[in-house]
Amino acid sequence: MSWIVVGLGNPGPTYARTRHNAGFMVADELAHRLGLTFRPGRGMSAELATARLGASGLVAQGAGAQVALAKPSTFMNDSGRAVRKLADFGKVAPDHIIVVHDELDLDLGRLRVKLGGGDNGHNGLKSIRAHLGTGDFYRVRVGIGRPSGADTVNYVLGGFPRAASADLADVIGRAADAVEMLLLHGLDRTQNTFNC
Repeated sequence: MSWIVVGLGNPGPTYARTRHNAGFMVADELAHRLGLTFRPGRGMSAELATARLGASGLVAQGAGAQVALAKPSTFMNDSGRAVRKLADFGKVAPDHIIVVHDELDLDLGRLRVKLGGGDNGHNGLKSIRAHLGTGDFYRVRVGIGRPSGADTVNYVLGGFPRAASADLADVIGRAADAVEMLLLHGLDRTQNTFNC
C-alpha cells in the first residue's frame, strides 16, 4: 500500500457518536462515498477498507496508488499499536500516514491540517508517536471545542448536542474533502483551502 488514512476513535456502539470518535466519522464518510465497507483486518488490530487514488480523488477500484482506510479496533490510548502494525505490514513510512482526530483547541466546525508536531495531550496521538518513534505524520484535526469546565474526559466521551448536528455533518464532510486533497495535491494547497 502507498498511504494509510487512520480515523481515531474508540470501538463499539457506546462510543459511536461521541466527540472522541470524530476521526472514525471521517473514515466512515470516506468509505461511504466510495461504497466501501470496513472489515476486520487479519492480525491488524483495525477495521480496514481499501481504496485507490485516482486522478480526481479516492475511488473504490482502479489502477492508482493503494490507500488503506483504517479504524483501530484498539481503544484510543492504544491506537499506535494498530497504526504500527499497518505501517509495518504495508511498508508505509510515517510521511505517508494521515491521522484524522478530534481537537479540543478548535471550535466545532473548524479544521486544521498539518505535518508533524506534538500530541497536545491527545492520547491517541501520544500512542502513535510512541509506536512510530516520530510525530512526522500528517494530521487532519477536527474541531470539537473545549468544555467550559475542567472535565475534558467526560466531554470528549460525550455525544455531540443535537443542535450541533448540521455543523457536525459539515465539518465531517470537509475533513473528508481535506484528506482527499492532501492525498492528491499535498500539504500547502490543502492548508490554504482548509486552514481558515
